Amino acid sequence: MQPFSLPILRPNVVNGLRLILRAALLGLLWSNALANAASAMPPVDPNNAIYEVPVEPGVSYDDVVTSLKVVSEGENFVNPANFPIGEHMKKRGQDPHGVLEVRAFCNLGLGAEIMLDHPEFVVFAPCRIALYEKAGKLFLGLDRPTFDLKNIKNPTPRAQHAARELEATLIKIIDKARKGDI
Repeated sequence: MQPFSLPILRPNVVNGLRLILRAALLGLLWSNALANAASAMPPVDPNNAIYEVPVEPGVSYDDVVTSLKVVSEGENFVNPANFPIGEHMKKRGQDPHGVLEVRAFCNLGLGAEIMLDHPEFVVFAPCRIALYEKAGKLFLGLDRPTFDLKNIKNPTPRAQHAARELEATLIKIIDKARKGDI
C-alpha cells in the first residue's frame, strides 16, 4: 500500500488558494460583525436621573431578562427583588400598555462604600433597572447612582468614586441586556 500524497501545486496556485481562503474568511467575519452590530449607547445626561436605552430590534423580553440575570451575576450583583408593576395594574383593571416592571440589583461591595460614609444613601438602595414599553418598543431605564448621590450633602471622594463605578457597571449590564448578550 502506498502512502497518500498530495499533488504538488505550483506556488502561484497555492498563493491563489490562500488569497481565496483569506477573502472568504474576511467575508464571514465582516458579515458576522454586521449581524451583531448594535446601535451606539446614548450619552449620559448629567442633569437627568434616568438613563434610558432602547432594546435592539429582534431582542425579546425573555432575552433581556436572561441577559440581566446572567450578566449582573457576572458583575457581582444580586437581584433581590422584581416588581411587576404592569401585572398589578392589570389586576386593578388598568392597561399598562405593555411591559412595565422594576428589577432591583445590589452590589454590596460598591454600595457599602457609599453607605459607610453616608448611611442615608440607603433610601436609594437597591439600584433599579426598569424594563418597559413605549409606543410598542421595549426600553431599559436606570436610576443613576451618581445622580442620586447629588442629594447627599458633601459626599466623600470614596462615595463619589463608588457611585461612578456602580453606575458604569450598571450601564455595562444594560448595554449587554439591550442586545440580549450573555
